[in-house]
Amino acid sequence: MIKLDNIPPEVNQIIKTLKSHGSQAYLVGGSIRDQLLGLPVNEWDITTSARPEEVPKLFAKVIPTGIDFGTVTVLLEGKAFEVTTFRADEKYVDGRHPDNVRFCQDIHQDLSRRDFTINALAYDPESKELIDDFGGQNDLKAKIIRTVGSPIERFSEDGLRSVRACRFAAKLGFIIEAKTLAAINQTLATTAKVAPERIHDELAKLLSAKEPSIGLEYMRQTSLLKLILPELERCVGVTQPNEYHEYDVYWHNLKACDAASADNLVVRLAALFHDIEKPSCQVEETFYDHDQKGGETTANILRRLKFSKLEIEQVSNLVTQHMFNYTSDWNDSAVRRFIRRIGGVQNVAPLFALRRADTNAMKSKVGAEYLTKLQKRIDKIIVEEDALRVTDLKVDGNDIMKILKLKPGPRVGEILRALLNQVLDNPELNEKNKLLELAKTIK
Repeated sequence: MIKLDNIPPEVNQIIKTLKSHGSQAYLVGGSIRDQLLGLPVNEWDITTSARPEEVPKLFAKVIPTGIDFGTVTVLLEGKAFEVTTFRADEKYVDGRHPDNVRFCQDIHQDLSRRDFTINALAYDPESKELIDDFGGQNDLKAKIIRTVGSPIERFSEDGLRSVRACRFAAKLGFIIEAKTLAAINQTLATTAKVAPERIHDELAKLLSAKEPSIGLEYMRQTSLLKLILPELERCVGVTQPNEYHEYDVYWHNLKACDAASADNLVVRLAALFHDIEKPSCQVEETFYDHDQKGGETTANILRRLKFSKLEIEQVSNLVTQHMFNYTSDWNDSAVRRFIRRIGGVQNVAPLFALRRADTNAMKSKVGAEYLTKLQKRIDKIIVEEDALRVTDLKVDGNDIMKILKLKPGPRVGEILRALLNQVLDNPELNEKNKLLELAKTIK
């Protein structure tokens, strides 16, 4: 008998309701695993013998999120809980979902279809019974990722499971058991069928781990990386022969990713890809324009993996701008141009975070004093409310069209940008009358 504390009252209520109507019900999977490891629980999943069409009759608010596969979402006190009927899956045909779902009344049969032993755990909060048919508790103690049953079968059923194995290894700091690891390379054809949206979700979760490099290196060893991120795999073995680096480009990217905050996906992605194009840009000991080309490649990678438009813009911009070189002789005009070049003040903090992660992954760790100095310069300019963007000018397109008798068109934008360039050098020019007079002189 094991007592798991801190189970939300809503979970206990759902299980109690299901059981009071003659069904079996258990807490299942990751919530048990994480409790046994002393980790915070983010999701509380419940499994039951009640059929999916029966569950909505027992609760006031239910969403049929995956009812074809036996899953509904019960809403209680503004919180969402997945409730899934015991299943015995049939043959998988698309590398992700079973061709036919067969519901059953046996919790042991349901657990046998799950991915890893550490997730094939079920717990009854009322009786304190913990069902562990596959040695999940032992694997938790040994810090091992192992499939339930044959790893070839498990990975052939669902191609995302091999990526999940690498993600769990990173999240938990576990080792993937040898047979399980070997099976990943043997089932790549199944993983290749998985929709990029699902790969996106796993990669994002992997990058929230303390050390994503653990999972990424497992992906490299098993050829998952070559399948999913071939651009990163091409960085393996590309040396950086100078006094600043001790790692090849691949490991430098991974170490920089580890060094970035786990709470900031955008910076983590930028750190992982910041030197992605060094292999193609290397000329002897120099990597010409790898930042510019890297920004383009990063955008292509993120589009392929279905990241949002905003994330693509933010991450690719950070990669493009990461090679800035501040020196103390920059005047205020140079600082303003820097802010404008990186896309605005809002990009300063993530760019500095990327630079710090990049530096932490080097052998010769240059101090961050210059970033502190540059931040002070930027803060000073912000306080002074100097113009940094066209929209900060004291005139707009309508003013320009009126004074110069122009029709709407590209010429208006060209004049506004020319005015901004002059204001960047001389902020005192940012007055409406002065700008209108200057506009007349722009050819």
